[in-house]
Amino acid sequence: MLEEVERWLATRSWSVADRPLHGVLAAKQRTGLSVSVVLPALNEEETVGEIVAAVRRDLMRRAPLVDELVVVDSGSTDRTAQAAAAAGARVVHRDALLPRIPAVPGKGEVLWRSLLATSGDIVCFVDADLREFSSDFVLGIVGPLLTDPDVDLVKAMYDRPLGGAAGQGGRVTELMARPLLNMHWPQLAGFVQPLGGEYAARRSLLERLPFPVGYGVELGMLVDALHLVGLDALAQVDVGVRRHRHQDGQALGRMAAAIYRTAQLRLARGHLVRPSLTQFERGEDGFEPRTYPVDTEERPPMAEIAEYAHRRVA
Repeated sequence: MLEEVERWLATRSWSVADRPLHGVLAAKQRTGLSVSVVLPALNEEETVGEIVAAVRRDLMRRAPLVDELVVVDSGSTDRTAQAAAAAGARVVHRDALLPRIPAVPGKGEVLWRSLLATSGDIVCFVDADLREFSSDFVLGIVGPLLTDPDVDLVKAMYDRPLGGAAGQGGRVTELMARPLLNMHWPQLAGFVQPLGGEYAARRSLLERLPFPVGYGVELGMLVDALHLVGLDALAQVDVGVRRHRHQDGQALGRMAAAIYRTAQLRLARGHLVRPSLTQFERGEDGFEPRTYPVDTEERPPMAEIAEYAHRRVA
């Protein structure tokens, strides 16, 4: 590990307990910064309501930390939108945001468009499939942005159990993302959960970043933020344990391919081949190939979008 990363781990890795709620609230009042929480959601009716309810109860009604709570529905076919609205979130459909540009499937697409649906100086992203959710996830990653003006982006770190086994979650992280970062961007080797979906950042940074439309968004955001603001502007906070719905091996393969492609684009800009991934499923006549496109499209920095600039002027 680079000496720079060892120093970073000692100075930019914290626990949620390091910044109690009362201190974070005092910093929020002092700075006057507003906080938006965004949940990107696709068919998460079983969990999204509980997350929304916890944030509203702990960080809006009991303590005025969060100013805005938005669920961006990515085209759910279940009752995700209804569950989120019933719990108190403002629900916006992905396709209603920036209709001039047709939406494409993908998590990164939703996160990019969410900048148009929110107004907070700090934007906090939380995945909508979390179980046994604690509002400490939000408090932990928002806290450093309110108390330290030199920090621009904060990732949550946590244990990720899988099937009762501690530390076995995050398979794509260990098999794909961590080797890529260690080999090509060793300054980012200190992140415990580089692909985690819980992170917060200043809007002033997010609006300058390109957004891979698919699963590569978290890796792409880390790499681009490193180049834009430097390692010392990035941080991570331990928020405990993350429990969520796990995907099967083939879905993880598609995720890994998208992440690899995101890294490849950043290593060699201008590579225009649109890749695909072939996987196999057993059928009546033996193993049958299934080929899937791998996300390569990226959205430009939101600051370059005319509608966004117009909204800020207005």
